[in-house]
Amino acid sequence: MNLDMLHPADQLMMFMERIYQSGLTTTSGGNISIRDENGDVWITPGSVDKGNLTRDDMICVKKNGDVEGIHRPSSELPFHQQIYQARPDLKAVVHAHPPALVAFSIVRKAPETRLMANVYETCGEVAIAKYGLPGSQGLGEKIAAEFAKGFNSVMLENHGVVVGHDNLFDAFKVFETLEFTARIEIEASRLAKPISLDDKTIDNHRQQTEMEEFIPEFYGIKERELRADMCKLIHRAYKQNLFTSTQGTFSLRLNDHSFLITPYAVDRHYLEPSDIVRIENGKRERGKVPSRSARLHQYIYDQHPHVESIILAHPPHVMAFAVTEMKLDSKTIPESYILMRDIPKLPAISPHTEPEKVAEVFTPSTPIAIVENECVIVTGSDLLNTFDRLEVAEFSARALISSYVLGDVVPIDSNSISELERAFNLPK
Repeated sequence: MNLDMLHPADQLMMFMERIYQSGLTTTSGGNISIRDENGDVWITPGSVDKGNLTRDDMICVKKNGDVEGIHRPSSELPFHQQIYQARPDLKAVVHAHPPALVAFSIVRKAPETRLMANVYETCGEVAIAKYGLPGSQGLGEKIAAEFAKGFNSVMLENHGVVVGHDNLFDAFKVFETLEFTARIEIEASRLAKPISLDDKTIDNHRQQTEMEEFIPEFYGIKERELRADMCKLIHRAYKQNLFTSTQGTFSLRLNDHSFLITPYAVDRHYLEPSDIVRIENGKRERGKVPSRSARLHQYIYDQHPHVESIILAHPPHVMAFAVTEMKLDSKTIPESYILMRDIPKLPAISPHTEPEKVAEVFTPSTPIAIVENECVIVTGSDLLNTFDRLEVAEFSARALISSYVLGDVVPIDSNSISELERAFNLPK
């Protein structure tokens, strides 16, 4: 979706609805704004239901100070204006009070963006602004001072977060990713001390292998149907918070020499069948950029004929195990062991630096693996089977984290595991 073609009022309506429906703000909380090419600021209204906004509810504050609209602007307009004054390069600001980030603001800490390379690449460093009265000039000055230093994300003590960027989608992407990593850090802290990545590892993660292009001769009925099926489950995965708007990869085998895969950095919420990328004989569909993990998918399909679908995701409870030394033990719930078996941990960024070696892991008896500080890789016999396995992994991780709070974890004994293997004919 090309946001540049949408009116500022439509963009504000779209993203405030998305923020509200994702549970990242309340009916009365949060505000977002856009500065247009004329220098006018479009902003969400104050004291109007955030779950039921229309484009007509949006307010335009003209460069000369005149206000146009049927409501009054958000009470926190002052800090939006002060941010734009401090940073002429910024065109959009997102402010809200999502629960995990508010938790960090209460203890006056910023979430650790170095827990995952993708998070650090998206969010960078996060500043903290001292407490100020909401809506006051003083608070705006404190926030704008941090933006003036070059930060694009600022935590507000005992309040929430403010993110600025050169367009509304990128501001939302950073905001969403910060909340996501905050949730992961909180869940991980219930298990053990989270482990951050060093600069060298993050730099190596940025490396990307180029692929040659090819021009598809046609798109068959089967392929068109599979593209639609992929989009439906990708949308579902996004709504279930199994990954963020531009992270997370689905792929599906077409035949022995081609597969379909999600594109790089395209919003998963609005992903359409035409956005999906076909990889054929190691080449990418012309004019499209596939996920950076495309080489890994290629190696898995080449090495393992039993694999028909692959998902890379970073659901927060599974990721709590990925960023700590704790093991996600599937031998605690029968369904978990049946679908996941033993879950190995792979070194950080290994899917990018050693994709062929990583691909060797996914035998019939090892359908899933966790990559330290990055993702969970799930394989399956078809797209739905793979998605089900991903869901079970996140549900199991969530249950296991909760069980540590309640008492001693009691795994299923070895005799019962053997019984499961026989009863369900699990591969050795």
